[in-house]
Amino acid sequence: MQKSIDLVISYFPELTEKQIQLFDRAIELYVDWNTKVNLISRNDMENLVERHILHSLSIAKVIQFVPGTKIMDVGTGGGFPGIPLAILFPEVDFYLIDTIGKKIKVVQDIVESLQLKNVKAEQKRAEDVKNQQFDFVVSRAVTRLPDFVNWVKYNISKKQKNSLRNGILYIKGGDVLEEIAYTGKKYSIIELSGFFKEPFFETKKVIHLY
Repeated sequence: MQKSIDLVISYFPELTEKQIQLFDRAIELYVDWNTKVNLISRNDMENLVERHILHSLSIAKVIQFVPGTKIMDVGTGGGFPGIPLAILFPEVDFYLIDTIGKKIKVVQDIVESLQLKNVKAEQKRAEDVKNQQFDFVVSRAVTRLPDFVNWVKYNISKKQKNSLRNGILYIKGGDVLEEIAYTGKKYSIIELSGFFKEPFFETKKVIHLY
């Protein structure tokens, strides 16, 4: 079981002492909760830090969100990538949604335990998020990209404040070009193997759709 945050610190040496404490506490909470609710597969819990926390933080290798940025995490599951990103970016607002109520209850408990004032979590379908605009929508491969774009296309603000154009930041592995083509969106693909040396990241990417 990976219980040490040292791997994250090695890639994000600028973490504050408070952030390191929050990540340590988050690991404890995930280990505890996963014995009661199957947030993460038993096999994957052995690699919690690498495959969930660091994987979520890969977005921070692509963009440093400016304070006041608003982000929606769709299909957050156990709170990924939203919770790790919220720890890293305390001045950015995160809205985490998932359709599975028991997972959202756990996410809400973890958010409360960590006292993350910049996170709101709700049981909701992306299509039901009406009249709310975000700078970015983030997710970890919850569905095919064309479907995902349809879910959130009305939720992306046109007012720009970050170095990247507002849009979708989607973490996914494998061949993505065919899916991207069906979205009709402009895009860039950032290979995570350029940032992380672990074999897990060899085929992983952050896709920016705008």
